[in-house]
Amino acid sequence: MKKLSLLLLGASALLLAACGNKEEASAPDAAKTDNSEQAATSGLPIINTPDLPALSIEKLGARIGVLASDAYQGRAPGTQGGEKTVAWLEEQMAALGLAPANGDSYLQEVPLVEVTLDPAKSNFTISAGDGSSRSLDYGDEAMFWTKRVSEKVSFDNSELVFVGHGIVAPEYGWNDYEGMDVTGKTVVMLVNDPGYRDPESGLFNGNAMTYYGRWTYKYEEAARQGAAAAIVIHQTAPAAYGWGVVSGSWSGPQLDLERPDGGASRVALEGWITIETARDLFQQAGLDFDAAEKVALSKDFAPIDMGDLTASGTITNQINHASSYNVAGKIIGSKNPNEYVLYMAHWDHLGNSPSSADGDDTIFNGAVDNATGVGGILSIAESFAKAETPPERSILFLAVTAEESGLLGSAYFAEDPFVPLKQIVGGINIDAILPTSPARDIIVVGYGASQLEDLLKKQASKREKYLRPDASPEKGYFYRSDHISLAKKGVPMLYADSGIDLVDGGEAAGMAFAEGYTENRYHKPTDEFTGDWDLSGMIELLEILRDMGADMAYSDFSPNWYEGNEFRAIRDAM
Repeated sequence: MKKLSLLLLGASALLLAACGNKEEASAPDAAKTDNSEQAATSGLPIINTPDLPALSIEKLGARIGVLASDAYQGRAPGTQGGEKTVAWLEEQMAALGLAPANGDSYLQEVPLVEVTLDPAKSNFTISAGDGSSRSLDYGDEAMFWTKRVSEKVSFDNSELVFVGHGIVAPEYGWNDYEGMDVTGKTVVMLVNDPGYRDPESGLFNGNAMTYYGRWTYKYEEAARQGAAAAIVIHQTAPAAYGWGVVSGSWSGPQLDLERPDGGASRVALEGWITIETARDLFQQAGLDFDAAEKVALSKDFAPIDMGDLTASGTITNQINHASSYNVAGKIIGSKNPNEYVLYMAHWDHLGNSPSSADGDDTIFNGAVDNATGVGGILSIAESFAKAETPPERSILFLAVTAEESGLLGSAYFAEDPFVPLKQIVGGINIDAILPTSPARDIIVVGYGASQLEDLLKKQASKREKYLRPDASPEKGYFYRSDHISLAKKGVPMLYADSGIDLVDGGEAAGMAFAEGYTENRYHKPTDEFTGDWDLSGMIELLEILRDMGADMAYSDFSPNWYEGNEFRAIRDAM
């Protein structure tokens, strides 16, 4: 969803903002967010970096062309094409002179498990005190699953409790679980966070989603609280997608990490219910959903028992086990080799899928998504490797697997890092760069987060470019790509994207290209590399990202999250 949503859903907002205030949009300080003043004034030390070799547009194109060729069969993890991709990446890193990053190996094995729920043998039932019960219809009323790796998982007679947004955020003075032990209970909660529902209140980060608004966090927190099951109420606007996305994404085989505890620490059942189903259940419990939603906007909110309603569930699964690999090389720092600057991109795509392809072409080549990112980090690695003056800090180049299956490769690295996370001073994630001509702007997803933006602004300004926040911060795109796996562990991470305000044609041309890609090529067999790609804009962006990394690699400057960011306390504790 990341690239499709960012470009397509944000397209009209970007274009309207540009048309409504063209003068402001073309200025370097355009489109501020709550933390933008801090981003502009926090200051940087004087950093002197050597001139680095230019990136080769021919080699970048060649790398993208190889990865996106039919020979790699769409680069799905666990397939022959995926194995071939891993071998090619290992060869490329060695040829560039990168040292193995995981001890004496370029590889980090990522154990995976595929879990397929059987709807015919699974159920999620709500019962009332009068003996009546209702089995929620899988697909139409509810979607549910378990992260416990077991052929059968069940729970019975679990009391329902409404826990507001399901958030515990000490930095915001917020605890939706305060005053109630929910051990063994089924918690029901709202999607997004309080700031979205009342952006003028000063709650959280206003209209811009924080990590606490993501459903991934809500399920994790429910498990920490000891709940038996965790249910998120779907509402299209705060979720940023319709029910069809929920039902489509969570049906069929689900790939996940093979965790040491087999997922035993997770709740027995995770899921979504439709807003219509939620209203029915609240009414059955003698509650008014709209009133409960409003109460959940208060710091004084206390969990609300949902009458005599209880939940029971049985989940029957088919389990398959597999493995894939992250691939990582490094340039060893001359002065501080145990401190790292990170460049990351995911190498996987959707593979060869005859049942879901249109026409005769069944290979999902993933040229833009994400052969561009992998080609980009290899090109940046080559530039650093050829530098006359070696970097003072080490630079880690990490190509992760299984992003398309839920950011699994990056999540595994974050859980079991071969480089201590506290020694990664900052990271840059490169994911799906559009092949456009040069732009005047750079889109920063999650703008206003960290001092990495100060480094980016410095390098962008040298090339007369300005930073533009993503158009829809309330949709939480910052939390939907690989960098979030490290960010939520405290590592400052940046996700910057190709600009939309093209030097040749302006916003209209940029948006036309973006919309054409999302409509005709995104996650389709037509996302292919052709020799007529214009890589000039891509090269500019990659050199800017290289140079901001150089500002860390050739100095002792360590960026941090801005004050008030939800990950600041975690980083400070490192």
